[in-house]
Amino acid sequence: MLVQMTSDANTAGSGFIAKFSAAEPHERGDQYCGGRLQKPSGSFHTPNWPERDYPAGVSCSWHIVAPKNQLIELKFEKFDVERDNYCRYDYVAVFNGGEINDAKRIGKYCGDSPPAPILSEKNELLVQFLSDLSLTADGFIGHYKFRPKKLLTTTALPTTTTVPATSIITGTVITAVTRAGSLHATVSIINVYKEGNLAIQQAGKNMSAKILVMCKQCPLIRRGLNYIIMGQVEEDGRGKVFPNSFVMSFKTKNSKILNALKNKTCQN
Repeated sequence: MLVQMTSDANTAGSGFIAKFSAAEPHERGDQYCGGRLQKPSGSFHTPNWPERDYPAGVSCSWHIVAPKNQLIELKFEKFDVERDNYCRYDYVAVFNGGEINDAKRIGKYCGDSPPAPILSEKNELLVQFLSDLSLTADGFIGHYKFRPKKLLTTTALPTTTTVPATSIITGTVITAVTRAGSLHATVSIINVYKEGNLAIQQAGKNMSAKILVMCKQCPLIRRGLNYIIMGQVEEDGRGKVFPNSFVMSFKTKNSKILNALKNKTCQN
């Protein structure tokens, strides 16, 4: 910082006194904006929490690391991040692992409903928060704690790896090609009601997803028509339609019911 004073040759004054001090870490935004968390339990939150909204143009990453024989349970107590149907602007993303390039994304969240509690697959979680230069909101506070792996064998709760992920979208079928008894389709997305692990491609404002209809007995979709598609999502990110999948023609009047379904799935 440079402070400069100049005076001419005409008149003189009494002068001045100035005081300065270095900014506190939270004023710069780097104390509560990411880091490595290794204590058995703890909390983290967005910059400025809870006095005022988080700032624009922020990028924070919290790397939570438990001992090798433990897992991590993560809960968000308060949550308010700029709302968008696809969380394209401000969002929180949670990954299994410590490096984004190698980690598996658990979910991407925004809006004012806290995500459901998260249990890591291994001993590391990565929480990423990004805000762009538009709107901001209150932010969030998250709490974590370590759990022994052996607790999983004494509970009746299923692990996430045994239950296929599901997605719910509406869209227009723009390509449909039959190969080896299966229908390979590309769907131009109208709206996403539950993303799951569905791989969504974006070109400008247009988004699309790949859907595979597995068999002749599966619900039929045709090129050029609009559908509601509720199906499984495999590890490759492609949606798959099986005989028990829900597929029906989509009309604008269905939107109200689907929005109610989206709100319910976001809370669960």
